[in-house]
This record gives sequence, C-alpha cells and structure tokens, in this order.
Amino acid sequence: MLIQHVKGLFTNPKIEWATIRDRNLTVLQLYKEFLFVAAAIAPICALIGTTTLGWSIGIGEPVKLTFASALKMSVAFYIAILIATFTIGKLIHWMSETYGSKQSLSVCVALAGFTAMPLFLVGAIQLIPTLWLNFVVGLPALAYSVYLLFTGVPIMMQIPEERGFLFSSSILAVGLVTLVGLLAVTAGLWGIGVGPRFTG
Repeated sequence: MLIQHVKGLFTNPKIEWATIRDRNLTVLQLYKEFLFVAAAIAPICALIGTTTLGWSIGIGEPVKLTFASALKMSVAFYIAILIATFTIGKLIHWMSETYGSKQSLSVCVALAGFTAMPLFLVGAIQLIPTLWLNFVVGLPALAYSVYLLFTGVPIMMQIPEERGFLFSSSILAVGLVTLVGLLAVTAGLWGIGVGPRFTG
C-alpha cells in the first residue's frame, strides 16, 4: 500500500521519490491505494469538528454547523480535493515537455498527490476547528509541501535540478491558481445553497 511512502517522504524524500517513480503506478492504483484515503482526512475531521466542537475564531461561543450542512460541505470538499489533485497532475504532464521531460500522466499525478501529502495529514487538525491553531499547524505543512515539490520534481520528472527549479516554480504557480479556482467554486456553491447552516 502507498501509505508506506508517507514515512519515507518525511525521513528521506529523495530516495522515496525515486521509489515512487520506479513503481510505475497507474492513476487508478494511485487513487485506490493513497488518494481516496488521504484526501478524506480533512473532510471527515472537519465534519466532526464543526458539528461537535464548532468553529472558534476568537473570544466567544464556538459556532456549530448542522450535520446536514457540514456533510454536504465535506462531500463537496472531498470531491474538490480529488479533482484538483488530478487537474494539477494533468497540468504537470502538459507542461513537462517544455522542461524536457516525457513522464507518464500517472507519474505526474503521483507527484501532485504526494507533494500534497503534508497538507492531507494536517487536515486532521480540523477536529479542533480553531482559526489560529489551523494557521499555526497548517503553515509548516504548506512549507514542507513546497519543499517536497522542489525536491521531487527533478527526481520524478528525471530532469536536471536547475530545470527542475523552474518547473517546480511553474507548478507552484499552477497550484495557487487552482486554489483560487477552488475558492471561486466554493463561493458559487454557497450561493446555490451548499453553504453553511448554523445550529441554534
């Protein structure tokens, strides 16, 4: 199972990236063995946290969501993560020829998925949905994801490190655009009734 790669990406990322690349996984295998589980961490924890403890922004009573509202949002969040990961992988594949790489789509999706792994794991903090805590824990996870990206691109795409740096920068820009797109979709969903409904 691909969960074994999680430990390797924390202890020795360069060796682990090469191991992931050499496994020649299909996109379906990658989703079945890793992404379907990893992408579910944040939505499930957010569902539990927002309906039991509630969101706490500062001083005052926490705000809880109704279960039905939180469930809709969690399912939408889960689907968005899965689609966004594949989309970024597809864009990496599309850009790869520009940087002299000819890797398969599955390698590109694996790069996108495992780069996001720290963010998937830190999604567990949604059990305690407090804004400052999410920020404090999420920032190092984001930094490590960026580190994994810059470490993994030359190895996964089999290109020189100098070219890998430029490619990684392009992927990072694509990731930020995808994030903005997800925020826009979220705003649209809220507008048609998939937004939060509060208890009390």
